[in-house]
Order: sequence, then C-alpha cells, then structure tokens
Amino acid sequence: MFSSRAASIASRMYSTTAPSAAKVAVLGAAGGIGQPLSLLCKLSPHITELACYDVVGTPGVAADLSHCPTKSKTTGSLPDPEAGAWPVGGEGGLKAALSGADVVVIPAGVPRKPGMTRDDLFNTNASIVQTLVEGCAEHCPDAVLAIISNPVNSTVPIAAEVLKAKGVYNPKKVCGVTTLDVCRANTFLGEHMGKDPADVDVTVIGGHAGITILPLLSQTGATMTDEEREALTKRIQFGGDEVVQAKAGAGSATLSMAYAGYLFTENVLKAKAGATDVVMPAYVESNITEAEFFASPCKFGKDGVEEVLGFGEMSDYEKGWFDKMMPDLKAQIQKGKDFVA
Repeated sequence: MFSSRAASIASRMYSTTAPSAAKVAVLGAAGGIGQPLSLLCKLSPHITELACYDVVGTPGVAADLSHCPTKSKTTGSLPDPEAGAWPVGGEGGLKAALSGADVVVIPAGVPRKPGMTRDDLFNTNASIVQTLVEGCAEHCPDAVLAIISNPVNSTVPIAAEVLKAKGVYNPKKVCGVTTLDVCRANTFLGEHMGKDPADVDVTVIGGHAGITILPLLSQTGATMTDEEREALTKRIQFGGDEVVQAKAGAGSATLSMAYAGYLFTENVLKAKAGATDVVMPAYVESNITEAEFFASPCKFGKDGVEEVLGFGEMSDYEKGWFDKMMPDLKAQIQKGKDFVA
C-alpha cells in the first residue's frame, strides 16, 4: 500500500529501479499547482523530457526550470504555436507538448475560493478537461493520464467518455489522482498518534470530494475515542477546505497537491521502468463496488493500472460513511458522463 515513507524523495532519488527515458507533459503548468509540480518533475531522475503547457506564461516557466541542473529537457508551449515557445524558436502548441508523452498530468483549471465546493468548479473545469483530453486522444493516445483538475469525481468520467468517443479508451491509463487524501490521512493520524507520518499508512477509498473521501482508520490499529475518530475523518474529508480558508481567498491547496501529483507521477514512471511493487491509490474505472469509478489501492505496471485491488474490512462506523457516500459519488460520476453526452 502507498505510504509517505515509500514515496519519500530520498528513496526515489536513490531507487534501485533503473530510470528509463520518459516524457511527462504538465497541462496547466503555469498555475498554482502546475509550477511547483513542474519543478518537482524537473528533479525526477525518471523524466528525460518535461513539456509544460498552459494558456499563458509557459515559455517563461520552462525557461526558468531549464536552468535547474538536471538531465531532463524542458519545453514550454502555448495554445497558439505562433505565440512563442521555449526554447525560443521551438515548436509550440498542444501537439508539441503531447506528442510522445508517456504520462500527462492535468492540473489545469480554476482553483476553489472560500465558500466554493468542487462541484461549483464543474462547468469551467469540465470544458477545460474535455478539450485537453481530446488533444491527448489525438497526439498521445497511449499515455497514462493523471487527472488533478476538480471535481475529479466528474472529470475522470469526462476523460473516459472523450477517449471512448475517439476510440482510444484504455481504463488502465485514465486515473484520478487521490494521493493527497492519503498524504493528509497519514499526516493527521501521525499527529494524533505522536508518530512520524512516514510510519503511518492509511487506506483511503471512494472519491476525491468531501464525504466521498473515506479513510479506513480502523485498519491502522490506532487507538482513539469516537469523538476523535469523527474529527479525524471529517478533517481528512474536508482538508482542502482547511487550506482554502487559511489562504483567505488567495488560493487553494496547491503545494501539497503538487507534491501528491509528483508522487503519483513518479510511481507511475517507476512501474513503467519495471518496478513490480508499485501499489498506490487511484480513482479509476472499477468493479469492486457499484460505482463505475472508485478510488482504492491499485497495482501499477508498465502499461498503467495492472490490477484494481480490494480495500479490506471496514468498521461499522466506516460502513455508515460508505453508505452515505455512494449516492453522491454515483451522481457525480453521472454528471461527468452527461456533460460529454
């Protein structure tokens, strides 16, 4: 199961898995998540080409990143191929960013502001994801898509429907990134237990919004009162709100999401390079519940999701949350599918 220790920067930088050549495209690379995510990707020994794409600013972001002394080549593209690119005189446009990509990470879209839910973002971000995934279908149909753009519970089904319409859908390669939910769960439970979060490993299932996020705290062996369990569960479910409120209108969870997106990308690339022990959560097409898409531990291999794994036993308390969650999750999935229909 995914753990923060297994995914620590030190263990990645000195991994026994031999890095292979890989191109990663970040769509939304000039944004609050995209810039720190791109920086972390620039440091990865598994990435040999980093393609930054956004509607504004990407030539500058790529130029800045290119000064970091790592082996990966960095490019920056704008939607209009004639509007400029990095390197200067290089090819621009979405095609240039996506062609040959092994992994496409999509944090593009508008961030949440105080009082907004992920669902409030739907109309704007749904259109953005649809357009970008149409580009992926045309220019890199075999890439693994790592979708961060909210609401993930709906944008992943949108991506699947777009790819189906183009005849290139592969459920092994369309993933919603729910890694941040695990990072938060490990961090908050570690604080509660007085332990290093790197020594904590919480399975988190469901979706990536509010009550659809279900941490299975009962499986950790941690001792807590009913009140503490309730408080921890709700803090994990609504951790994004904590950041939005603390930033007081100036943004949402960007740095922690960039870190989580990087961990996810790095592990996908490790599996692509031949690692056989990569298990981490992802929101994917699934038949382990009645929801068409569901987040649970997944085993990754050279071609993406190799196996969707079960999530073990739940306590009665968790079963109660599971029953509350499923109608919301299924409705959000249907909303995404209906958007493309």
